[in-house]
Amino acid sequence: MRVEIWSDIACPWCYVGKARFEKALAAFPHREQVEVVHRSFELDPGRAKDDVQPVVAMLTKKYGMSEAQAHEGEDNLGRQAAAEGLDYRTRGRDHGSTFDMHRLLHLAKEHGRQSELLDALYRANFAEERSVFTEGGERLVELAVAAGLDADAARKVLAEPDAYAEEVRADEREAAQLGASGVPFFVLDRKYGVSGAQPAEVFTQALTQAWGERSPLTLLQSGDTDGDACGPDGCAVPRS
Repeated sequence: MRVEIWSDIACPWCYVGKARFEKALAAFPHREQVEVVHRSFELDPGRAKDDVQPVVAMLTKKYGMSEAQAHEGEDNLGRQAAAEGLDYRTRGRDHGSTFDMHRLLHLAKEHGRQSELLDALYRANFAEERSVFTEGGERLVELAVAAGLDADAARKVLAEPDAYAEEVRADEREAAQLGASGVPFFVLDRKYGVSGAQPAEVFTQALTQAWGERSPLTLLQSGDTDGDACGPDGCAVPRS
């Protein structure tokens, strides 16, 4: 079974939602047979790389809330994160473009390190003091290396603006086609969707339902016998 998760590194509910989903997956009896693929979604697509501002300033401008309301929301998110065992800085974080991070995540996917890099990026953005937006590409290279990627390969991607750009855009187009207007957005076997950072119990129910309703493969063949084929015991020998 395949679970696809659309998310953004700048999204606090994606940070919390990943932890909740993984808690449900860890207890799922068939977890070894579940493939998890992380897909790209930008909350601020097209935002300039040098357009960085404090999170509270972004919240007040984008959502029309007061600073007090923005701080209250951050405090609530801090409590939600702590309940999942996650660190969360409720003050002093900034906000900017995540496009380069998504491009690196596609590089990580090719090397089987996607979840590790996503965790490193989340941790850096939500829990650590150093900014992932204002320190330039070397900060992202450090995180890529910590996730098990080659430093030169990461630098090469960051130096080439078109590297994995189409893969990021393709993920975002697909999200729109599936009806995802926000993240996190979970799609199970392209049959069920779960929107938002739901409690772990909801993910458990979704995994169980999707697993139980998988359709068995229907084989199409001519006549009453299978065609010649190769398998673990060798190849069928043609008979005269």
